[in-house]
Amino acid sequence: MNVLLIYPECPDTFWSFKYALKFLRKKAGSLPLGLLTVAAMLPKEWNKRLVDLQVAKLTDKDLAWADMAMVSAMAIQLESAKRVIARCRKAGVRIVAGGPLFTVEPGLFPEVDHLVLNEAEVTLPAFLADLERGCPKHVYTSAEFAPMALTPVPLVELADLRQYGWMTVQYSRGCPFRCDFCNVTSLFGHRLRSKSSAQVLAELDALYGLGWRGNIFFADDNFIGNRQRLKTDLLPALIQWQRGKGIPFHTQVSIDLADDEELMRLMAEAGFQMVFIGIETPSADALAECNKKQNEGRDLVADVKRLQHAGLHVQGGFILGFDTDTPSIFQRQIDFIQSSGVVMAMVGLLQAIPGTGLYDRLRREGRVTERLSSGDNVDGTTNILTRMGEERLREGYRRVLRHIYAPRHYYRRIKTFLREYRKPPITEKVRAEHVWAFLRSSIRLGILSRERWQYWRLLVWTWFRRRELFPLAVSLAICGYHFRRTAEQHVR
Repeated sequence: MNVLLIYPECPDTFWSFKYALKFLRKKAGSLPLGLLTVAAMLPKEWNKRLVDLQVAKLTDKDLAWADMAMVSAMAIQLESAKRVIARCRKAGVRIVAGGPLFTVEPGLFPEVDHLVLNEAEVTLPAFLADLERGCPKHVYTSAEFAPMALTPVPLVELADLRQYGWMTVQYSRGCPFRCDFCNVTSLFGHRLRSKSSAQVLAELDALYGLGWRGNIFFADDNFIGNRQRLKTDLLPALIQWQRGKGIPFHTQVSIDLADDEELMRLMAEAGFQMVFIGIETPSADALAECNKKQNEGRDLVADVKRLQHAGLHVQGGFILGFDTDTPSIFQRQIDFIQSSGVVMAMVGLLQAIPGTGLYDRLRREGRVTERLSSGDNVDGTTNILTRMGEERLREGYRRVLRHIYAPRHYYRRIKTFLREYRKPPITEKVRAEHVWAFLRSSIRLGILSRERWQYWRLLVWTWFRRRELFPLAVSLAICGYHFRRTAEQHVR
């Protein structure tokens, strides 16, 4: 059996880091971890070939070779997934599809031969057994959440690692919180399930053995969901594994990490130097509205700075468009982002995703439009009828983007962050590709760009004030170029 594992193309978003990755001569941020995990569950005797449309093209030769195409995608890849399915159908290749996009919206894909939905550890074995007997069904689904002990080491060797900005592993699934707008718990549940430290180290060893020496993202819904197990098992194992390696990690956590000094210290010692946090909004009313209880009643700016002091660089997610939002929210978001020093601020509009409490509530109120949720809350669109009115909301959104990514404000925010940030114990080693990225940024940002004065002022300031953070300052300047280019598209 020749199996083509196809990952559809992702559109340009803040999350793609497309324009920043060009400085490193990389084509995509991360490889398709879910699809490579599925590849490891397939019979060993099958021939497997990965086509990641982020970094390569799907050719007629690929389709002629394949007996079966397995497609996995997220909501943001909808349009590309449809094109992939149409090509496979035209070529007469059997199509199997799974992953978040197909699990949430299976009815959008009548052309797919077999929908293997929910968690593959549960549903894929049933499909493979039926396929071997010659009687595979159209849909395989399950409400069961798989123990992660069943998850194999992904076949990362199928990918060309040189094309990616960072690698991805996963330690746990599920989230204990019940945020109204988030579909993580409907997909993966509230109960935290995690791999053993031995499983995680096996994945890290596989990447290291293939020559990977850069950043690794722990793609957990909430990495700190089981703090005790982290403190007694995984983090001590990672600290031991890091000896002589120095591989930087980043992940997703909730803001209450700032309450736990021991956990922050252990994460920094284990190599974690950046965390993404859903801060969402400085509005107490909006936090209560969306059931973001872990963020309520806190000094969020102080929390961010506490994490920065611990050597954890905070990326922040922010949302506009809650029912309780008033026109003042736009300036409040700007003020929070600037004062907290959240350099990488991902600001987007609220969308109602099927399977969430928000979607169910607004559907009952007749406030969900026919427009599908794009899965990208930074594309300047929403699929709900907002209290504020869509045009007013979008204009306020454009105002926020224009401000926070204008060179003057962005570079000022970098300095605010660098003043607070303590260099973590483990940082990525400077390699030739970083030197070339710096030289390219010196030309693109330091000579050709309208931000050239801010760029050189930042580098001079960093050299004399925080010299140990000079590579980070260059990296953030490059990321700012990406955010600015992407934000300009949305503003237009």
